[in-house]
Amino acid sequence: MPYVSVEQALSFIQSGMRVFLHGSAATPIHLIKHLIAQKARYNNVELVSISQKGVDLNDHSLKDHFYINSLFVSEANRESVNSGMGDYVPVFLSEIPLLFKRNFLPLDVAILHVSPPDKHGYCSLGTSVDVARAAVQCARYVIAQVNPKMPRTHGDAFVPFSRFDAAVWVEDDLPEVSYASGNDAIHEKIGKEVASLVEDGATLQLGIGTIPDSVLRNLSHLKNLGLHTEMCSDGVIPLIKNGIINNSAKRKMNGYSVTSFLMGTRALYDFVDDNPGVKVLDVSYVNDPRIICLNNKVTAINSAVEIDITGQVCSDSIGTYQYSGIGGQMDFIRGAALSEGGKPIIALPSVTHKGESRIVSFLKPGAGVVTTRGHIHWVVTEYGKVNLFGMNMEQRAKALIKIAHPMHREALEKEWVKRFA
Repeated sequence: MPYVSVEQALSFIQSGMRVFLHGSAATPIHLIKHLIAQKARYNNVELVSISQKGVDLNDHSLKDHFYINSLFVSEANRESVNSGMGDYVPVFLSEIPLLFKRNFLPLDVAILHVSPPDKHGYCSLGTSVDVARAAVQCARYVIAQVNPKMPRTHGDAFVPFSRFDAAVWVEDDLPEVSYASGNDAIHEKIGKEVASLVEDGATLQLGIGTIPDSVLRNLSHLKNLGLHTEMCSDGVIPLIKNGIINNSAKRKMNGYSVTSFLMGTRALYDFVDDNPGVKVLDVSYVNDPRIICLNNKVTAINSAVEIDITGQVCSDSIGTYQYSGIGGQMDFIRGAALSEGGKPIIALPSVTHKGESRIVSFLKPGAGVVTTRGHIHWVVTEYGKVNLFGMNMEQRAKALIKIAHPMHREALEKEWVKRFA
């Protein structure tokens, strides 16, 4: 099959269809921008995706043409999801493939971003296998944006070129994010606190953002670490190169670093290109708590929007405003808890950028509880760390107040008195 024009490729999409969009660093920006530019051709096309980079689906002029049905909200669609142009599906990232496979969300078209075919005719899903593998398997039509700048990753990434109904050649740079650039003294303190909990031989899971990057910079004294994570960024590169992450203590995928998607800078994309030591796998495997817990000392590091003094964790919304999604936090919190020697960790700054406490008496009205108080273990701020496992409600409140920002402790103590004294 020869490469075709964008117009020919997008001709497979018709009004009323449901279309999957590849995500994160693999967002097919070129095709999506042309799809948006041709909006007048379409009515009621449902766009389904997880995180997007490099595109804007918040334009109100799209309302009469596209419906944004998000499986994980990001900056690219946050306003549309919260303004009636779309909505959010609360779902574990590990279960999104089931939405496609069991026809809860049957896909008409999948738009992918892949590497060029190798000598055997196989392209790679590159930086994002996650839920895209299931989309490839389930969609009636598959349109590919083929890009020599997409790394050829190993694992579950390979798709035969013959699977594509249309392919468009591009030579565009991938979206890049440097989480190291956002680090400051607070994130460094949190990173050191979290790093103090990591032991030799631990298997790491890292969420998104500057805190995981800070943690990684403080692990150089350890040995025989493993990586089994939903996502990873540039921070893992020096630890893998220096043999600190060597995956020798893992029971599952021993010797291999495992992730479902990658988001970082060009240095990361070059590092994973044709690197057999890094397996990019289907998220239904990577995020399965039954798989996660088979590794020993799973140390799962995730963050939150806010946490109440009984241990309820809100990670996906600010009140009723949908900010992100459930993602894989609960999968790894539970998997780590079931792992021999595992440590589920929620790490967050004690205050927002506006100075509001993230440790609160009550979650905001409408806030979504992602990690329940029955699942919570370690909580870390720049003021210390506490393990809530086994504590009653009053004990939890006392412990969390101790690691809240000093300027908010008095108010929290007053609320504690009202509730427990």
